[in-house]
Amino acid sequence: MALATAAPVTAMAGNLPIVIGSGNGAGAPAGFIFVTAVLVLFAVGYVAMARHITAAGAFYGYISHGLGRITGMASGLVAVLAYVVFEASLVGIFASFAQTAVQAQLAIDLPWIVYAALMVAVTAVLSYFDLDIAAKVLAVFLIGEVLILSVLAFSILFHGGGPDGLVVSSVNPAKAFTGPSAGLGLFFCFWSWVGFESTAMYGEESRNPKRIIPKATLLAVVGLGMLYTFVSWMVIAGSGPGAAIAQAGSFDVFSAPLQQYLGHWAVSLFQWLACTSAFACGLAFHQCASRYLYAIGREGFIHPALGRTHARHGSPHVASFVQTGIAVAIIGGFWVAGKDPYVHLYTLMAILGTLALLIVQSLCSFSVIAYFRTHHPQSRHWFRTLLAPALGGLGMLAAVYLLVAHLDTAAGDASNTLVFTLIPWIVAGVFAAGLGIGLYMKNRRPERYEIMGRIILEDAQERPAP
Repeated sequence: MALATAAPVTAMAGNLPIVIGSGNGAGAPAGFIFVTAVLVLFAVGYVAMARHITAAGAFYGYISHGLGRITGMASGLVAVLAYVVFEASLVGIFASFAQTAVQAQLAIDLPWIVYAALMVAVTAVLSYFDLDIAAKVLAVFLIGEVLILSVLAFSILFHGGGPDGLVVSSVNPAKAFTGPSAGLGLFFCFWSWVGFESTAMYGEESRNPKRIIPKATLLAVVGLGMLYTFVSWMVIAGSGPGAAIAQAGSFDVFSAPLQQYLGHWAVSLFQWLACTSAFACGLAFHQCASRYLYAIGREGFIHPALGRTHARHGSPHVASFVQTGIAVAIIGGFWVAGKDPYVHLYTLMAILGTLALLIVQSLCSFSVIAYFRTHHPQSRHWFRTLLAPALGGLGMLAAVYLLVAHLDTAAGDASNTLVFTLIPWIVAGVFAAGLGIGLYMKNRRPERYEIMGRIILEDAQERPAP
């Protein structure tokens, strides 16, 4: 589920051209190496919490336990914002990819809203049933993504690279800070991992979560890091640094080496895998959003009906339907306004969600330090519960700075819209609303305040394991 949320093909096809063309240039693989290191530090502290706390609203529960209920509620709402808009964002890029692929290969021209409606409908149906069903669908798509990227990369490796050989200098860690705009490139590298942290929110639906979730999280971080580094390195080596940078403004950065090393069939297949990758990513984010709405709903906030699970399937079906409604409203708003599914819907909602999520991840790192100062002395460790989360939190704050500093460039043509202007204010407003709810509960509803962010697996009424 976590790997599907990161969507390797979408990350590579959508982000790598920008990292190469406008960010780190030929040093793009070094950028992925650097970000892998930062995220491993974050993950070390994150999984330290996962070994002691299992909750569907991962960040919400973790930050509530570490930095207090009020900050936890504010962070939980910001996390909800992130995952809620991510689904709409991925529907946008799916609709764009699907429209292009169907028109190019089947000569059928349909409005993008048709593909968007199809994805929303299928996502809603799959999310109604047991998580295993969605996970199996995502597994098939994920295997296809990893295979096409790996076959391309190994094909270039076995050919000894392109006109300049294997360009080993591209994986020199120092290259992470070079290029036209290293800061922009590093931000898009961070963006490529968005969703890996979703492992923790499935703890209540997994067997032995205190063992499985930490392993899954570290596997997701390191596995994606190795894949992104290897693929970006081989793509640059396959065409040569100069040609790769020249092609980076378009899909040619992938289509050229695919055509050269594998043939036209691979180019066509890659178009379809870009569609399934975006679909898988959107489905996974729908699951994330549903579980955050469920976590807050079962504590009686927003509406208690959100905290219900299906009697047979165990899914948070009410929260899932609500999330579908929110996605439909966002997508419909962009469609009615005549906006482009890729340029506007995908880009703006992805930037909004990424900014929100990076802020919450930063707070989560510092909550680890605070939590282990007063809990579980047997688990305290100078690296796992202090140094690693501190460095990881600083790294996340650096990513927030990189995003804010390059906000106009990241948004591209969508930067002249009202939604773009409102992005920082939306995040700040939701965080302030969370603080307000927390303070109100503390002063007026102390009995509700006591359970805020405190329901974990041991307290929740969940279906038994099959």
